[in-house]
Amino acid sequence: MSVLKLIFWTLVLILALSFFGISIQSIVTSPAGQANFSYVFSLLTQAWHWLLTFIHSLKA
Repeated sequence: MSVLKLIFWTLVLILALSFFGISIQSIVTSPAGQANFSYVFSLLTQAWHWLLTFIHSLKA
């Protein structure tokens, strides 16, 4: 059921962006958008490595 909710809210988000004239493609391909995605990806990678280290320390 949660997958259907995710699909529904994704469609609502896309429609809302379209209503306000915001292009997802222009956001993703812009230099600022790419820098933001790189920054968020870096944070997620660091958090993942921290989580793995934390889990491994619990097992030891």
